[in-house]
Amino acid sequence: MNSPSNVSAPVADLDARVARFGQRIAASLNERSAELPHDVTERLRFAREQALARASQARAARTATATVSPTVVQMGAVLATSGPSAGMPGTGGQGSNGLWAKLISALPLLALLAGLLLMQQGQLHEQIVAAAEVDTALLSDNLPPAAFSDPGFAEYLRDSQE
Repeated sequence: MNSPSNVSAPVADLDARVARFGQRIAASLNERSAELPHDVTERLRFAREQALARASQARAARTATATVSPTVVQMGAVLATSGPSAGMPGTGGQGSNGLWAKLISALPLLALLAGLLLMQQGQLHEQIVAAAEVDTALLSDNLPPAAFSDPGFAEYLRDSQE
């Protein structure tokens, strides 16, 4: 197996090579920058300043994310209600946060169950309406008794009504 010292040696070597390559590129660009016209150097300076500003913002965002992540892992469900529950009326102190967290986390489950029940009721209603149409067609028509026992007769009635 690779020990941590064996793994870190190639990584350090790679980092050193990347740093040397970056230094060579920077030196080459600096040598050639004296030959550029003034307007081009000003545009490059402005672009460089913008890139540095964006990089510092990205580093600040990464640092903020890195400092928040352990807090989220440690606090769990309390974090989900700590902000909004402070302004909610009737939320006592820290003791009631657990109750609000459970109630809020149960809402999506309740909405899902309500949707499933509504879908089931709709399908049941459609089946009842279809059966009622077939029964109405059978009872309102003069048919021989053998037609009622034919398994394909219900399909025929549905097709003829459409």
